[in-house]
Amino acid sequence: MSITKESELTGMQKVSEAVARTLKEMRNFARPGMTTKELDDFGGQFLKDLGAKSAPYLTYGFPGWTCISVNKEFCHGIPSDKRILREGDLINIDVSAELGGFWSDNGGSFVLGTDVYQHQKLVEASKQILHKAIDNIKSGVRISDIGFLIETEAKKRGYKVIKNLTGHGVGRSLHEAPAEIANYRDRFNLAKFKKNSVVAIETFISTTSSYAETLKDGWTMVGNKGGFMAQHEHTIVVTDGKPIILTAMNEIWN
Repeated sequence: MSITKESELTGMQKVSEAVARTLKEMRNFARPGMTTKELDDFGGQFLKDLGAKSAPYLTYGFPGWTCISVNKEFCHGIPSDKRILREGDLINIDVSAELGGFWSDNGGSFVLGTDVYQHQKLVEASKQILHKAIDNIKSGVRISDIGFLIETEAKKRGYKVIKNLTGHGVGRSLHEAPAEIANYRDRFNLAKFKKNSVVAIETFISTTSSYAETLKDGWTMVGNKGGFMAQHEHTIVVTDGKPIILTAMNEIWN
């Protein structure tokens, strides 16, 4: 969407605060021995208490309130009472919701407890690259140039990007134009970021794979060549200068 009046900015701030707070609280609540369903139920109740509704549930009938992916699961992981979290797991939580007719999206990967399996380096790379990408977004910048920046920064660190997972427009629904904000230079995408537009910027930084494939459950995605992936995401408003980061409260950069 494009912000055209103060009430729209206020609406986006409210829903973005809801998803950001939920992501932060879920990250803090997660602990070894807990199931991903317990973590999801906590997040779902937190959203409900804030008056927000789960976007993946509303939009797609997703079997959970949030997406929780563990280790070699890249994204869209289904919360389960059979999936028990362990010390050192690489966890990704993606929280998106609707509130008052506005929609917002954010996510982040983190290591649970001690970094037993040395995933923290990948997590930090994803965080840093998202920070640099957002720092370079303003009105008139080509979307493909930000994709090129993300992939270049990933390669510098010895990583790959997932080419079939992208950021996107958001605001009046979960996915809007621009439909794809890729993590690589898509030479066919000539679109530019527009002032006052609302977009969800995401990094998909991978150790081995370049594409994500859907498992038989119809939701969970893993790498085409295995390995691990870290994702971080903020919903922002594009300006003539530095973007307004609506989901800053999630503290994924802390």
